[in-house]
Amino acid sequence: MKFKKEFLQEMEGKTIQKTIIDHSRWSVLYERVFEYGGKLYCTHYSVGATEQQDEGPYEYEPDEIECQEVKPVEKLVIVYEIIEGN
Repeated sequence: MKFKKEFLQEMEGKTIQKTIIDHSRWSVLYERVFEYGGKLYCTHYSVGATEQQDEGPYEYEPDEIECQEVKPVEKLVIVYEIIEGN
């Protein structure tokens, strides 16, 4: 589904999840899941990595941005912890 750039820039309150997925010297790339009309959608945007980089969310994107519909999926994650005393 396509959303207007201005709509995505102004709807921070409806964000379900925001995750940093990559970064460079100049930008930080985010993946954002948001709710609209009872459905969940995913989009990506970047912002300047420091106060010297003047880049806001979706700033260099077209006027309409394609967002993919997503659904929540429960996943089991295994982590490893240090054993005390070894």
